[in-house]
Order: sequence, then C-alpha cells, then structure tokens
Amino acid sequence: MDWKAAIERNRQALKSVLASLVAMAGIACGVADRTMPRMLHRTLLRLLRPAEAAARRLVIVAARGLVVTVAPARLRRPKLPAGPPARQASPAEARHGFRLFDPLPRQHRPRRSSRSGVPRICFPGLRDPFPVPRPPAADDPVDAARLELRLAALAAALDDLPRQARRFARWRATRDARAQPIDRDPAATQNHRRPGRIRRVWPLRPGRPPGARTRPTHEIHDILDTVHGLAAWAMERPDTS
Repeated sequence: MDWKAAIERNRQALKSVLASLVAMAGIACGVADRTMPRMLHRTLLRLLRPAEAAARRLVIVAARGLVVTVAPARLRRPKLPAGPPARQASPAEARHGFRLFDPLPRQHRPRRSSRSGVPRICFPGLRDPFPVPRPPAADDPVDAARLELRLAALAAALDDLPRQARRFARWRATRDARAQPIDRDPAATQNHRRPGRIRRVWPLRPGRPPGARTRPTHEIHDILDTVHGLAAWAMERPDTS
C-alpha cells in the first residue's frame, strides 16, 4: 500500500473541509465581538469534531514506522526551579494546541435542568411570580473565540503534519519506556505519580470516533471512516518494510 499517497489524499480532503468551515465561520463571526448565531455555532461544532478526529488518526498514520529516542530525564520530569511569574493564559489560549488524543467518553453526565423548570413560589397580593427566562433562540449570539482557536490549531496541524507525527512518536516512545521495568528511586517514583491522575496508554477512545455517523451526511464522515481504518491498521502493523 502507498501510505504517502493515502496520507496526502486525505490531508488535502481535510484541508478542503476545513476551508469550508473557516469560510462559514468568517461570514458570520464579527471582527470585534467574535460572536456568531447559536445555530451556526452548533453546526460548525458538529462538523469540526469529526474533522479533528480524522486529523488525529491521520497523524497516527503519518507516524507509522517513525522511531524516536526518549531521554531518561523525560521519564522522571524533575521539578524545575521557580522562575519569574509568567502571564496567566486564558482557558482559550491554553487549548490552542492540537490535541493528539480523543476525549474520553463521560461516565456520568450531569442532568441538565430546564430553563423553564424554576420555582414560581409567590404570595398573592404581595409579589409577582418569578419571571421565567426566555429559552435560547437559534439566532442568539454565541462566543466563537474558542471555536476559532480550534480551527486555527487544526489548520496548523494539517499544514505541518510531520511535526505532529513526531509529537505522537515521542509520546509513544515515552509510553513504551514507562512500561519497561527500570531502576528508579522509590521516593521519586512515588512523588511522580500523582493521586487520581489518569495516564493515557491509547490515543483513541473505544468505540466509534468522535463525530462519526452510521449514516454519513457530510463528506467529513466518509473521510473519518477511511482514516480510522488506516489508523487501526497502522497501529496493528507499525512497520512492514
């Protein structure tokens, strides 16, 4: 199989889908307030999620056969000396980088309360009933700053796919090195493992990819299905050359 041709073909297809998403966001998103209608925001998210999932799987395919060396200091990660206080980045800026891992499915989703389900206790003749909030409308303005950052991160990942492949190869090498029994200081090992911390050992979440559809309604769903199969093949057979 020609892996380079498959990677480039799907990369160009993803860039075409991304260009249409950027065009849709640019038409409705204001320059100053960076908002867009709620309905359009949800539509873009429904297409952006499978696009990001397809790009993650394309990175895995691009990292097939890539071997990197991880330094022993990377496994322990000693604490660095305290330096000058840096500027605190906003949550949107902190998520600007492209995520190599699928978000894990939520085990327990909190139950959402309805906007109209509010207590309307009143005393007749003394006070009026509590006003019920207006339900969200499709044309309500929604903040699109985080959506723009995710689009920019996806564009940067597709423009420099070898860099993302090296990131994945370094993570894979670190994961494999941690699984090997090596001599460590017990105190340092105990301090390194934080209580309650979950360490990923597999980049993809179980089951269907994020945003996948059993009945495709957009081009991105067919692309995701294709690269998902390629990524599974690449991880089962890392290198057959």
